[in-house]
Amino acid sequence: MKNANSDVMDYLEGMEIISHNILNKVDSLYTSYDYNSYTQNDVKIALSKEVLDLNDFAALLSPAATDFLEEMASRAKMETFKHFGNAVSVYTPLYIANYCENYCVYCGFNCMNKINRAKLSEQEIESELQAIAKQGFKEILLLTGESRKKSSVEYIGKAVTIAKKYFATIGIEIYPLNIDEYAYLNSLGADYVSVYQETYNKEKYAEQHLFGAKRVFPYRFNAQERALKGGMRGVCFGALLGLDDWRKDAYATGCHAYLIQKNYPQAEISFSCPRMRPFINNKENNPKDVHERQLLQVLLAYRLLMPYATLNISTREQESFRNGVVGLCCNKISAGSKVGVGGHDGEEKGDEQFDISDSRSLEEINQMLEQKGLQPIFTDSQYLI
Repeated sequence: MKNANSDVMDYLEGMEIISHNILNKVDSLYTSYDYNSYTQNDVKIALSKEVLDLNDFAALLSPAATDFLEEMASRAKMETFKHFGNAVSVYTPLYIANYCENYCVYCGFNCMNKINRAKLSEQEIESELQAIAKQGFKEILLLTGESRKKSSVEYIGKAVTIAKKYFATIGIEIYPLNIDEYAYLNSLGADYVSVYQETYNKEKYAEQHLFGAKRVFPYRFNAQERALKGGMRGVCFGALLGLDDWRKDAYATGCHAYLIQKNYPQAEISFSCPRMRPFINNKENNPKDVHERQLLQVLLAYRLLMPYATLNISTREQESFRNGVVGLCCNKISAGSKVGVGGHDGEEKGDEQFDISDSRSLEEINQMLEQKGLQPIFTDSQYLI
């Protein structure tokens, strides 16, 4: 087991090693990023361009851009409509297990936190998925805690196989895998993979991930690339804003996704911007200096850097904020979310990962979108037989 005395760059046995080219580039960009060096003129230059580069993106994340949020929002809304029209994808998550072998101090699932642990049986997974499908959802995100022992790749594969009977699009948010394991889940019907680096500051990363496989920084960093090599259609990126310097982490996240897109032009790129949230036994776990205005700046900068990328806004955020950014810069939103194990068909069987802020149902989210002149979309693909 990886412990607090081990170097975060050291791989564990069985972890596949691929090129660190993108990692090294992102690390260099992250280290050299001095957001206080950017001026309002740099921001104006960025906003005048039709296509932005990483230096323009850096300017839009800088303090100098805070007086330009209105201009950024206007441009973001135009770009969002250009690439997605009035369509907004709607999905819901299903946690099938909350066992974890990592000690991540900011997470409610961490192995040292005394919570009610649970894992759904195949029958329970099917029952949950049936209940979700009956609500009208066509896209599902399957999640587990990070425990290979309790949630094996085969177990997750069975969940994907069941989900394929009811859903057109299947995402997975689990522990990082090797290429052949991603290929296996893709062959069963998984479409995209979400992996969050949490922070791109390796020193802070070591402080926050005390032991477990997640402590291996490069294996996590390269997860999206391995997923694409394994045939996945899309990959999602994100940092846990508030864990460290949010401007630098947001910048590194954008650089990471941008460089992956350059190497894998066929990949469907997504961003999520989770902020720290309270959890069981730690109600003080908050995003510190990352307020809604700062979160908005990050979302707008992502949209302007990669106009065609999917931006997801989750139930970590309040109803009013989600209402405001959907259609402006975000084109994907969750509804009817449960962040404990199960809960869509009866009571949750395991404790929650964090406290959510927006508990609205699918019907309520649909009503909100329609009132804004937006069109809820439940899938962007279908299986051909």
